[in-house]
Amino acid sequence: MSFRLERRTETSAALQIGAPLIASALTLLSGFLMFAALGKDPVHAMRVFFLFPLKDLYGVSELLLKAAPLMLIAIGLAVGFRANVWNIGAEGQYIAGAIAASGAALALDRTLDSTILLPLLALAGMAGGMAWAAIPAALRTRFNANEILVSLMLVYVAELLVSWLVHGPWRDPDGFNFPQTRMFDDAALLPAMIEGTRLTHVFAIALVALAAGHLLMQRSFIGFQLRVAGQAPAAARYAGFSASRTVWIGMLAGGAMAGLAGMAEVAGAMGQLTPKVGVGYGFAAIIVAFVGRLHAFGIFLASLLMALMVLGGEQSQQYLALPSSVAKVFQGMLLFYLLGTDLFTQYRLVKVRRDGSGEHI
Repeated sequence: MSFRLERRTETSAALQIGAPLIASALTLLSGFLMFAALGKDPVHAMRVFFLFPLKDLYGVSELLLKAAPLMLIAIGLAVGFRANVWNIGAEGQYIAGAIAASGAALALDRTLDSTILLPLLALAGMAGGMAWAAIPAALRTRFNANEILVSLMLVYVAELLVSWLVHGPWRDPDGFNFPQTRMFDDAALLPAMIEGTRLTHVFAIALVALAAGHLLMQRSFIGFQLRVAGQAPAAARYAGFSASRTVWIGMLAGGAMAGLAGMAEVAGAMGQLTPKVGVGYGFAAIIVAFVGRLHAFGIFLASLLMALMVLGGEQSQQYLALPSSVAKVFQGMLLFYLLGTDLFTQYRLVKVRRDGSGEHI
């Protein structure tokens, strides 16, 4: 007796929703075993990792602060992923948006009021992210270049560009030779959402973006075109939907939201541009998008989970004497288990008898 995989004729909604839940449960179980293997009390370690970050209002505000850019980037990526446009370089577009917004802030923050300047910074950030995303879009539609490879390689170009700027023309002359720009004036900083915390109105912006993304993907003709292009490319071609237009919409949507997240980072918690602006939000948002099933509400929940893992890594460093990179281990396990459970949303396991007949499991 042996086993084989057989493609399902259709995927139920229960399987689609259950896969990320099972993946999350397996991640928690593996984390429990990992802490035990490291010689830590697993119950205490899990409390430190998942509960300590939420023990007070400041901790909750930090959770929302870190979740907001993940929501923005993931909802933008989801637009392209729905159409099988694989924008893997959101981290570079995030950095490009931060650069564009920083350039606008450095040029205008001493001349304009915040009511005018902040919308301009948001537009600059979105334009920067879109310009960076337009490169792989143009190469894909013009030369059929692989957007996965091109967008990913552009991340490193963006990192080198920001390094050159803060070491060279934008370096703060009063910054004791540190690679950073001068601090932005108050007019270029997002106001606090909760007094006494670092949480800015970027969280409110992220909620609006999630609502807009939901309407675009579920309630608009463009969203219908993207879904058809992703699920049935032959049907999309037969209906006359432009493949190039789909690529451009998918890439630019991801670039715009990533650039807006980059703007919110430099105009929010950082208040300036430094080489550390790229903290991996663009890569983590890919996991968020798929754990959230490319759905706005799912992305909201997945962003909170991913942000909690980041804070848990910091708490583990402080209270368990473990490196903060333990958060990356949890993120990796979550992605690994999601890929594994996703296999069974598309395929079912069939038990093959000796006579060649099969029995579904």
